Amino acid sequence: GAYYPTKIAVQEGYDQILWTDGKEHKYIDEVGMMNVMFMIDGVLTTPSLNSAILDGITRDSILTIARDMGRPVEERRITVDEIEQGFKAGKITEVFGAGTAAVVAPVSTIHINGTDYTIAEPKADSFQLTVKQLLHDMRLGTKPDTYNWNHVIKMS
Repeated sequence: GAYYPTKIAVQEGYDQILWTDGKEHKYIDEVGMMNVMFMIDGVLTTPSLNSAILDGITRDSILTIARDMGRPVEERRITVDEIEQGFKAGKITEVFGAGTAAVVAPVSTIHINGTDYTIAEPKADSFQLTVKQLLHDMRLGTKPDTYNWNHVIKMS
């Protein structure tokens, strides 16, 4: 079911699909095969979990880190209309996918109702690049893993 819409998106010059709910096509679910996150007016906002949204480990890690950084976080239903209005009002500053392979994948354009909304390339101090680097450093052991997410396995 995902191949045909993705093929159309690629033919139109896009890399991925921003999936909406299967019933009303009104609420945002995921981007490609990843959880999606928006920085809306300084609040890290992501769709609340439901039967169509993966309860991703990377998603959970990013939300945990954001809360520990003191960043406001909202897990809730997000409408396509809200995102469109957020772009028009200049309230959306970051959009990214979160998943195991990519960890964080910046989104540069979202097409809604005939309009391409461009998201600025993330700066070095952006939330998404900061959290991506922190997770990378924790995995390599160059920053402390205060969450006990890493487990050392001894090989004989």
